Amino acid sequence: MKGKRWILWLLLTAALVTLVFFIRARVQFSWRIFGEQLKQADWRRFAIGIALIYAAYLLRAVRWSIFLKPVKRVSPFKLLGSQVIGFTGVALFGRLADLVRPYLVARRVDLTVGSQVAVYTVERMFDLGSMALIFSLALVFAPDRSTLPHHELMVKVAKASFMVTVALAAFAVFVRLSGGALAGFTEEKVGAFSANLGKSIADKIRAFRDGLNTLASFPDFLLAALVSFAMWAMIVLAYLETLWAFSDSPALINMTLARCMVLMAASMGGSIFQLPVIGWFTTILATSATMHGWLGVAPEPALGAGAMLLVVSFLSIVPVGLIWSRFEHVSLKRVTEESEELEEELLLGEIPVGVGAVPHKR
Repeated sequence: MKGKRWILWLLLTAALVTLVFFIRARVQFSWRIFGEQLKQADWRRFAIGIALIYAAYLLRAVRWSIFLKPVKRVSPFKLLGSQVIGFTGVALFGRLADLVRPYLVARRVDLTVGSQVAVYTVERMFDLGSMALIFSLALVFAPDRSTLPHHELMVKVAKASFMVTVALAAFAVFVRLSGGALAGFTEEKVGAFSANLGKSIADKIRAFRDGLNTLASFPDFLLAALVSFAMWAMIVLAYLETLWAFSDSPALINMTLARCMVLMAASMGGSIFQLPVIGWFTTILATSATMHGWLGVAPEPALGAGAMLLVVSFLSIVPVGLIWSRFEHVSLKRVTEESEELEEELLLGEIPVGVGAVPHKR
């Protein structure tokens, strides 16, 4: 599996280099103007953006503590270090470190790794739903939506996103009530074609159900949803503050919420398959290309804004995370490797996923 990842990295690196040369050949770019754009930017806005991102990490810890409430009452501040160190791992090692957070939380609060992977699954559902809701509302009701490139398509995408959010909520309710029956049905029907695939899908459904079972009441569900919405609102505002910092660029200083949503979608798309270091550049290229090609931003401020968006929203946590990991005696490299092994074992079904799973010893 690791050998295949190295091949993937090599192919993506080659694709990235090819893309850079292609852009250089087609876009007129001045490094002098690029430097001036960064020098003249309002760095106070960058600081505000970073503060908002840090506050969002705190809200992540609050939400995780809500998820843990039926099993164990844990202070959000006890979980904050695991969130910070976990996202530092993702920033440095890419998506290979995605399960570092549930792995660290399980160790810290003395719960099973499988139970925290279930919580992580539900956390992703809340993230997706919150972001889809903000994206939909911004593009459907924004006063400047008619000025967006391909605005009719954007509005259709926003409406579809809202419908997906509603469908996801309905699916979550159904899984909460009948997850075991759905998992058994899926395993039986899909297993007729592929036993491994059927079992894998059924295990994921059970993990999702067990994660939802951590929300013991509707008030807890509502509180988790409100925290998620507030967290993503902070992240959106951090994006806007970063873009508004480039006061010499009319397109950026006048950036609206609807246009920012288009940019965030491109940024997240560029970071789906986040690889160590290489992923930084793919994300910058995705956001800067969207700003230049779709939003009419000049190449130099587009690249500067793309780079600063990465720093503010993704890399700014790294110094704090490295210091925090030293205080907690956590080796980021080691826990990333262990969480990667954990992911492989989960895929193979060697570790049960759910609130009643047996603790995983290492």
